Amino acid sequence: MNCVIAGGGPAGAMLALLLARAGVEVTLLEKHGDFLRDFRGDTIHPSTLQVLDELGLAEEFLRIPHRKTYGVSLATDVGDIRLASLRGMPGKYDYIAFVPQWDFLKLVTSAAAKYQGFRLLMNAEAYDLIRDGGTVRGLRYRDESGEHEIRADLTVAADGRHSTLRERAGLVPKELGAPMDVVWFRLPRQPSDRDDTFLRISTGNMLVAINRQSYWQLAYIIPKGGFDELVRAGIDALREPVTSLLPWLADRIGQIGGYDDVSVLTVAVNRLHRWHRPGFLCIGDAAHAMSPVFGVGINLAVQDAVAAANLLAGSLRSGAPIPESTLHLLQRRRMWPTRVTQAAQRVVQKLVIEKALRRRIDPSRLRRDLTTIPLVNRVVRRFIGFGVRPEHVTVPEG
Repeated sequence: MNCVIAGGGPAGAMLALLLARAGVEVTLLEKHGDFLRDFRGDTIHPSTLQVLDELGLAEEFLRIPHRKTYGVSLATDVGDIRLASLRGMPGKYDYIAFVPQWDFLKLVTSAAAKYQGFRLLMNAEAYDLIRDGGTVRGLRYRDESGEHEIRADLTVAADGRHSTLRERAGLVPKELGAPMDVVWFRLPRQPSDRDDTFLRISTGNMLVAINRQSYWQLAYIIPKGGFDELVRAGIDALREPVTSLLPWLADRIGQIGGYDDVSVLTVAVNRLHRWHRPGFLCIGDAAHAMSPVFGVGINLAVQDAVAAANLLAGSLRSGAPIPESTLHLLQRRRMWPTRVTQAAQRVVQKLVIEKALRRRIDPSRLRRDLTTIPLVNRVVRRFIGFGVRPEHVTVPEG
């Protein structure tokens, strides 16, 4: 086996597709039986749309039911604030596509399945590494039939922010901190509701509303570690601020019967100082957990995968040894965009989210339209749309 990847999220699935496309024998392990996790990030930005286009998958992606947004807006007590317009960006894609992540992952893994060297194992949970001296030679996983081993030239941990394989490799991320956690839930959407996806902010409260056509996917932002206190205060402690932010939800807020009807995301912002060991590599959230700010988590993960495939596919296909120095080249390439993106996220967390939660910000004093400042708009839309170092598929189809 040339490569085994633990984790069927955006990073793992995209890397598996790119390697299989290049003629590499690759196995992808996903610990669940499907991709249907309800509350996952699903903003596909122009950088990822461009990658799909380079792979010939853009048209198929755009046939999936989705919503496009051409700007970023903030809803306040005194009206909306336009933060950025994506229109006029270079390239074919000047919008963000909102699509359920499970549809994106199904598209990518279905494309990978067309290549003979690709294998997808569902209900397969990686739990340990196989070592030969100081080098990782594969992984151990368990499924319904028992425990198994896969030996490989390269083992990739793409198993998320709580990566088991990262821990087994002795790699510990540096925690950078976040002032908030997120309570996710859904409520039905009515035709009379507003039509867009937006961030709603008021003094002391914040909420993200994602239009899913037939329902709203809602993310109520709470102070870090505050969920237990919210639960003790009763379900009205959630219902009341939500209806204060969005009064038109009052007729259906009672459908949140209790805290069993919500899901909690513990927000973490961290990154590894070292992403690799001999024969082993971390990418995506396993290498760097991102804040929900800007919604760029999927896109950073995809960029990691593209850079990894570009750098490693040739050696993996030929069976040539991959020195750890080569893995470090990948880390060096992707560390800069990781650092810059996390720094920008932390600025927003500190100056906007933390102040809003502590009632130290007055939204009415904010400028109504930042898109009228040309330089600011160009910088913000470029950052949100393409990121710091967008990657392009250069490895040829094998």
